[in-house]
Amino acid sequence: MTVKKRKSIRRNTLRITALGFLSVIFLGAVLLWLPVSNIKPIAFKDALFTAVSAVCVTGLLTIVPASQFTVFGKVVLLLLVQIGGLGVIACAALFFFLLRKRMELKERIMLQEAYGAQRLGGIVGLVRKVIIGTLMVEGGGAFLYAFRFVPEYGILRGICYAVFHAVSAFCNAGIDILGDKSLAGYAGNLLVNMTTILLIILSGIGFTVWFDVIGSVRETVRDRLPGGWQFKRLKLHSKLAIVTTVILIGAGTLFVFCSEYNNPETIGGMNAGQKLMASLFQSVTTRTAGFYTFPQGAMYEESKLFCAILMFIGGSPGGTAGGVKTTTFAMLFLACVTFVRGGNDTECMGRKISVANFRTGFCVVMVAFAVFITGTIAVLVIEPDSVALIDVLYETVSAVGTVGLTADLTPKLRPASQAVLMILMYMGRLGPLTLVLTFAGKTHPWDRVRSLPKEQIMVG
Repeated sequence: MTVKKRKSIRRNTLRITALGFLSVIFLGAVLLWLPVSNIKPIAFKDALFTAVSAVCVTGLLTIVPASQFTVFGKVVLLLLVQIGGLGVIACAALFFFLLRKRMELKERIMLQEAYGAQRLGGIVGLVRKVIIGTLMVEGGGAFLYAFRFVPEYGILRGICYAVFHAVSAFCNAGIDILGDKSLAGYAGNLLVNMTTILLIILSGIGFTVWFDVIGSVRETVRDRLPGGWQFKRLKLHSKLAIVTTVILIGAGTLFVFCSEYNNPETIGGMNAGQKLMASLFQSVTTRTAGFYTFPQGAMYEESKLFCAILMFIGGSPGGTAGGVKTTTFAMLFLACVTFVRGGNDTECMGRKISVANFRTGFCVVMVAFAVFITGTIAVLVIEPDSVALIDVLYETVSAVGTVGLTADLTPKLRPASQAVLMILMYMGRLGPLTLVLTFAGKTHPWDRVRSLPKEQIMVG
């Protein structure tokens, strides 16, 4: 296949992804707007906002799903979250599998582009494993949730609640059907907290890391390698994603624990163990999940700012998380370290990161930051001066990072500001990389015939 043909398929993949999400959002909004979906009347703008939030696996809402939607509406909401978590391309592949239809080369390349796979070979098997793995982990999460929800709500309702929240947690949507306080009622429940944390981390770490770890362990067992399984046998991407995730979760837990320790509106009234668990949950959920166990609007400003930074970074590539991604953040940090040390190459764990890789990461951060700043300014222009800057910033970064945490501001915003948040959620779900890839790989025609002279500019 020619390079030109492959680039055409890449553009089609991006177009299908963008239009596919829009189509699902509009269809979901119409279904959520129908009387059969609602206990009480709902404005179309609220149904649309809910559909955008669900498909973009964000969690920002202008209504309370538990008291707004009927069983039918909640099923629609669950399907929107699942489609948003898996992605339009993966869901299309699922229909191919169910119909036992063979995928042609074009469809295989589209899957490769959608998942960022390095090789075309085995891409169908990879997607099949992603879908099966997703359903298995969600099923495991629902099984664990059921131990808490079934005794509380009864068998049928408890199982339905367990399934809904397992899917919502794994897809990093953060949408619940428990009430208007998310998981705050379970702040001291170890089972609910740890199940949610596990689901968020597993989905946020990325499917690529999953299969690398599983493959490495299997290879160690099969070949009986000396010393057993070792972390160093993983690929650089997996090692960087895991290490960065652990560092960010640890740093977030420590910061929230220390900052909010005496705040009576958040964790101040809890015992030491509950404070630590709530701080850990907060650190994990800022990785684009959206659930919370204490009021976000009641946090101190420094806590909101730190959590906003975590939300902007997000999870790891190849999963359901948003943000600029952990590996991107780590790569740019390592590039800064290299510059400070006087080096030329960005090095990490005995490997050199390519310049092209660095440029892509830099573009991702710049595009995401530009979208975030533009959205924040737009909301500040629309809203009255009484709205606090830190709260607006918290909402917009939550939307761009497809997190869903809110400082209790989203339902109070004007319709124009809510429209801005919808755009931010949509762009955040597509991801900065999707926007960047539209221009990636293009070579300036002059580069083939001549090299322009170099000249220094002043920086800093």
